[in-house]
Amino acid sequence: MAVTVSNSDDDNSERRPVFFVLREFLWGAMAGAFGEGLMHPVDTVKTRIQSQVFLSANQNHKSILQMVRSVWLTDGVRGFYRGVAPGITGSLATGATYFGVIESTKGWIEESHPDLAGHWAHFITGSVGDTLGSFIYVPCEVIKQRMQVQGMIQAGCSIWKEQGYKGLYAGYWSTLARDVPFAGLMVMFYEGLKDLTEHGKRKMLSNSKYQINSSLEGLVLGGLAGGLSAYLTTPMDVIKTRLQVQGSTVRYTGWFDTATKIWETEGIRGMFRGSVPRVVWYVPASALTFMAVEFLRAHFNDKNKMRDSTTLSLDKRRSLHQEVS
Repeated sequence: MAVTVSNSDDDNSERRPVFFVLREFLWGAMAGAFGEGLMHPVDTVKTRIQSQVFLSANQNHKSILQMVRSVWLTDGVRGFYRGVAPGITGSLATGATYFGVIESTKGWIEESHPDLAGHWAHFITGSVGDTLGSFIYVPCEVIKQRMQVQGMIQAGCSIWKEQGYKGLYAGYWSTLARDVPFAGLMVMFYEGLKDLTEHGKRKMLSNSKYQINSSLEGLVLGGLAGGLSAYLTTPMDVIKTRLQVQGSTVRYTGWFDTATKIWETEGIRGMFRGSVPRVVWYVPASALTFMAVEFLRAHFNDKNKMRDSTTLSLDKRRSLHQEVS
């Protein structure tokens, strides 16, 4: 339940929410970890596909199925789950700030800046939420990807010894260049799809006894929003991955240098390398995340509303009883 304060001027003891909706941070953290944990094997395949040009002298790039077979033959099931612990840790932080900031601030932005209402408010809140989570997410992402690519169990200690604090934040700005537009686009697409769905329900189901479950709606719309956003931001993801997995052997000196070299040597195909597993990862991951958030909201928020309603009803009865007495 959100942290609330009582309004002493109101005889009905109504409560108004504080700026931060704390329960949304909790729901977002749980949902983010849930989606990451289930879809981590696909992320491992995506990371290896994007990194094989740099890590292998062999120019015969492996397809998705070939990479899956390679991971299986080398490490078995364990290979697909390398880096899952830092991955879930990072998703806890990002999920919390992403959904928490969105639900805590989008109403305030729309009220205080009416010209930013609607899709712009969704884009801004999603971007800010993801940026705040990046301080924890990026080091976790670096460790996770080193473990996925190189199988380093002590990846964090290795990075710290070789490159220090800077190594844990390798590709930080390229991560923001990928995740800020991705986060903004995803919530913008999701809210836009929800608006379209609501419009469709009013037209087609207004007189119907059937209702669409909010969790199912989150599953479908979240998957569509995540998949579209993931594909559009794949070039930034490729650049980020190359910067983070190169380690102490510096081949790329920065975001622009990485983008230029990929474009010159691999063309547009190189910029969208790994787009299929990226989309395949984000469609179900986003679907599961939004489904989990909508389920938690519907399940626990309804309980809180019932509890608040009962409390308010009791307060009214007591007040009436005192007046009669």
